[in-house]
Amino acid sequence: MEISYGIIIVSLCCSVFFLIQAWKFLNFAWLKPKKLEKCLRDQGLKGNSYKVLYGDLKEMTKMIQEAKSKPMSFSNDIVPRVLPQIAETIKKYGKSSYLWFGPRPAVILLEPELIREVMSKSYIYQKVKGNPLTKMLAQGLASQETEKWAKHRRLITPAFHQEKLKGMLPAFYLSSCEMLAKWEKEVSTQESCELDVWPYLQTLTSDAISRTAFGSNYEEGRKIFELQIEQAEFIMQVVRSIYIPGWRFVPTRRNKRMNQIRIEVNELILELINKRMKSIEAGESRNDDLLGLLLESNYKDIKQQGSKKGGMSINEVIEECKLFYFAGQETTSVLLGWTMILLGKHLDWQDRAREEVLNLFGNRTPEYDELNHLKTVTMIFYEALRLYAPGIMLSRMTSTDTKLGDLSLPAGVQLILPVLLLHHDKEIWGEDALEFNPERFKDGISKAMKGQSAFFPFGGGPRICIGQSFAMLEAKMALVMILQKFSFELSPSYTHAPHTKITVQPQYGAPLFIRKL
Repeated sequence: MEISYGIIIVSLCCSVFFLIQAWKFLNFAWLKPKKLEKCLRDQGLKGNSYKVLYGDLKEMTKMIQEAKSKPMSFSNDIVPRVLPQIAETIKKYGKSSYLWFGPRPAVILLEPELIREVMSKSYIYQKVKGNPLTKMLAQGLASQETEKWAKHRRLITPAFHQEKLKGMLPAFYLSSCEMLAKWEKEVSTQESCELDVWPYLQTLTSDAISRTAFGSNYEEGRKIFELQIEQAEFIMQVVRSIYIPGWRFVPTRRNKRMNQIRIEVNELILELINKRMKSIEAGESRNDDLLGLLLESNYKDIKQQGSKKGGMSINEVIEECKLFYFAGQETTSVLLGWTMILLGKHLDWQDRAREEVLNLFGNRTPEYDELNHLKTVTMIFYEALRLYAPGIMLSRMTSTDTKLGDLSLPAGVQLILPVLLLHHDKEIWGEDALEFNPERFKDGISKAMKGQSAFFPFGGGPRICIGQSFAMLEAKMALVMILQKFSFELSPSYTHAPHTKITVQPQYGAPLFIRKL
């Protein structure tokens, strides 16, 4: 009898457990999405009807693949190619619309003032808590929230102060010299040659972040970069697929490879950190790179507040280093890549930029303070960032029931902030919004827009990119040195095909005809 009672109890417990799990799944896959859908529709928002689990993901993936399969004629109207799902939703339903990322509705925000409000209230509008696999790339400052984010930001900020950036200029110079030496070798036997500058620019910025972050160079950091690039490809696949809770534990080929990359990158960076810690303990290390400055700031915080409240754990330091590596390389290479493509197309602006550089510096290397005198070059960079922003779309999620403008948003609704659409909006930038016209920035950013603040190449609010000054400084140094030594124009073999791989990149590279001056 006792055995029978035991079997009955176990059976009842199993039944209750499975019923609870079934209810949770039903709520996740159907009840909650339908409730959110009704709430949005009642407020006049329009979008496709919810499809179980997938939402709009199948259509999104198909549209992205179709857009990616065909290059486009040279035009700066790249929204249909890089954000086809958003462009199609707005075309079909108007500006007050939403789409589905799996079982989660995502409201598209197109009003600059609402976007600024979302960016400024980071405690209410938080980063999207999606598939945990997306955190495999890096879980640094960009993915932290509330108090933890505030602490990490406070600890990392000293590494990006003006005086610290000033000390990084020689590293930018050295990395640029090495790239230009390779270009000179390519054109040494001929008047000009065709060169795909895109991989060179990636190597340049990879080398620069290695030197400035870890005191090493690109060759020593090559393995980390290769692994992070591979991981980024997987992340894009994950973002475009349905999220099933617990699926990351299933040993699929992709899951196993992503976890393997994560472990390898962590081990490589931990090795760098351990070497640095030994050097610090031996009194042999200078804290003049990002890692040294971060470890110094971290050590001081732990000393002041104790190990429980102060500082970051070793794993958190590793994640911040991974973010340095990836974000530090991606943003600047993309900015330089599109700037060179645009200047290769608009030779008059290239001539104006070179004239400014030669008038200010001649053929000598500029000092830190002198780079701030580059008005034309800065205007060109702003225009490149406007037309080809590295991050074309930001996402946030409501953490509580929230009032935003005329909308009452329940907790769990995603918000899409389509930066690129704002950057291309004719109501904000004028009828020539899709044209390359750096002149619009001649009186600064605010005067370039028609009474609205809608320029977000590095995000906005308290979570604005901490490395934006780093990226702009590196880009200025590199472009100055390129303009001093080479002229370039777009090759007939260039294929215009912007595509998204975390950032917006030229799918088929950036072949240019370069000539040594």
